[in-house]
Order: sequence, then C-alpha cells, then structure tokens
Amino acid sequence: MLKNKGHSSKKDNLAVNAVALQDHILRDLQLRNLSVADHSKTQVQKKENKSLKRDTKLITDTGLKKTMQCPNLEDSEKEYVLDPKPPPLTLAQKLGLIGPPPPQLSSDEWEKVKQRSLLQGDSVQPCPICKEEFELRPQVLLSCSHVFHRACLQAFEKFTNKKTCPLCRKNQYQTRVIHDGARLFRIKCVTRIQAYWRGYVVRKWYRNLRETVPPTDAKLRKKFFEKKTQDWKPA
Repeated sequence: MLKNKGHSSKKDNLAVNAVALQDHILRDLQLRNLSVADHSKTQVQKKENKSLKRDTKLITDTGLKKTMQCPNLEDSEKEYVLDPKPPPLTLAQKLGLIGPPPPQLSSDEWEKVKQRSLLQGDSVQPCPICKEEFELRPQVLLSCSHVFHRACLQAFEKFTNKKTCPLCRKNQYQTRVIHDGARLFRIKCVTRIQAYWRGYVVRKWYRNLRETVPPTDAKLRKKFFEKKTQDWKPA
C-alpha cells in the first residue's frame, strides 16, 4: 500500500509539473485564449468592453470653436516605461521549474541602456523593421538597448505572437518610450533650414557685388561698363 501511495504521488507531481510547464509555454507564446491562468482575465476584458459600449454617449458637434491648449513640450518629450509592473509568476516559476523573470530596471539602469544605444547610433539609423527614419513618430527603447518604432514593434509582436526582440531575440524584454529620434530629426531640420537661408543670403550678396563692383579681368570689365552705359538713361 505504501509503495502504491508513493507511486501515485510521483504521478501526481509529474502531472502538476507537466500542466505547469504547458501553462508557462502558452503564456510565453501569449496564446491567452488557451492559457489556463489568463482565461479569466479575457472574460473580464470582454465584460469591460461590453460595459464600455453601453456607457458610450453620443456627442453632438455644436459648431462652436473650442480653445485648444498648446501641449507642453516637456510633457510631449517625457520618457516613461510601458510595462512598469512585472508580469505575474506562472505556476512553473512558482514551483521552481523555470527561473523567474528579470527584475524591473531602475532609472540608473535605464540610463545605462540608453547610453549604450546612443553609442551604437541606433536612433541615427533607420528603424530595423520598416527601414524608415524615426522622424517624429513614437519611438521605443528595449532593455536590450535596441530601438524601434512603437507601431512597428507592436505589429511585429502581433504578427509573431511573441515578445522577443527582432534583432537579438531576447525574451520578455522591458520597453521604454524615448524621443531621441525626434530630437535628432528636429536638429537636422533646423540645420537644413539654416543652410538654405545662408545660401540665399550669400547668393543675394554676391549678385549685388557683381552689379556694383567692376571685375579685374579686362573682358569682364569691358562687359560690365557696357552694361552700365546701356542701362544708364539721361535725366
């Protein structure tokens, strides 16, 4: 009898471990509809969506102009973490079958990650996913120091159904919103406008110089005075 009890307990432990590992794999793949732990959350989200649809009210446009408040530049360029809370532990992690997720990065650690990204020049280069410049579009920095468009990263996660970095394949990364690409794009636009304006001023100054100062070359000097005599009209 004791042998049978010990054998049955081992079977129970194996079954619990198998279910825990299966649940962890499903949550890692973000298959929420199949995950045991997230099934109740999806039902709660559906109920919340239904309640939001019921609570929506029709807003009529009166045609009156509303005073728009200008957004503060400091608020628009404020950096913040998208996932401030760590994900809940799965059953496999609680049983010690799989290691726990990495702790949340502090502000100093995020600063080191950002400095590493600046040294690599990620914000200067195009987005690795869409191969376009960052410009003024929202930009995200991962805990592995790689930078992407926020919309591109969301589309990549939705397509692959995983939370892995597109470059280094790091799992369960942490994300922070930054504005380095927008800042560099503004600097580039300002320098381009300044270069165009300086070119216009120099061309205008040189045109006036050609019209007022006679050249030193004999042929050009002759043409200069011939033009002056042709343009001159007696009073």
